[in-house]
Amino acid sequence: MPDDRIRRIRPDDVEAAVGLAYALAEFERAPDECHLTVEQLHTALFGDAPKLFGHVAEVDGEIVGFAVWFLNFSTWRGVHGIYLEDLFVLPEHRGSGLGKALLAALAAECVENGYARLEWSVLDWNPATEFYKALGAVPMDEWTVNRLTDAPLRALAAQA
Repeated sequence: MPDDRIRRIRPDDVEAAVGLAYALAEFERAPDECHLTVEQLHTALFGDAPKLFGHVAEVDGEIVGFAVWFLNFSTWRGVHGIYLEDLFVLPEHRGSGLGKALLAALAAECVENGYARLEWSVLDWNPATEFYKALGAVPMDEWTVNRLTDAPLRALAAQA
């Protein structure tokens, strides 16, 4: 049975979701790296052709958690999956089942749409890794995340 505290994000939730993104950046020890604006997130979620999706956790009319995700594709499986970009629940609401309920909502999206995977990255030091393992998530220890941003990204693009 779905948790009635979890629902798809709505336009009037965007400001709260941006606040949660900044709280997540603080938690991940990178507060200066978050530059998200309400306008950016609103456009990404609700623009003409959205490629970003989200769910929120709401308690007593307050948004206290969120999950932001997009579709990826597995060439080996031949179908889409969900890549969870961010999952965050305010500290005072952790342990209440909201994180699990958000992940369950995304798992339900996968099952309902025939998606093969639900994937995300987590910092090695994050205590949530044990929670994820308890759900059956398998760490991809042999895989290393690679990222190009800023000057290296522009330098490579200039070679196109």
